[in-house]
Amino acid sequence: MKIKVNEDAQKWFHDEMGLDSGDFVRFTIRYGGSGLQPGFSLGLSAEEPESPAATAEAGGITYFVESDDEWYFDGHDLVVGYDAALDEPKYGYEKEKA
Repeated sequence: MKIKVNEDAQKWFHDEMGLDSGDFVRFTIRYGGSGLQPGFSLGLSAEEPESPAATAEAGGITYFVESDDEWYFDGHDLVVGYDAALDEPKYGYEKEKA
């Protein structure tokens, strides 16, 4: 799997989470809400990776998904954009290309 983070989302993470170059963002799976898998949704936290399944660096920040959470994506890449109307990240999923 791959992680893609657009520039507007990068700015949101920097501004809202107070992140700087060299920091990390983990996309975690949480119970509840709606998302790619029924009954689960994405959460996030600022922490360093232990055993990442996927990483992406954008704007000096490393974004990652741990191996334990890879099941949630079920062969999809994570695409992180920005919703200006809600002033928050928006998550999309693209089927991995062979």
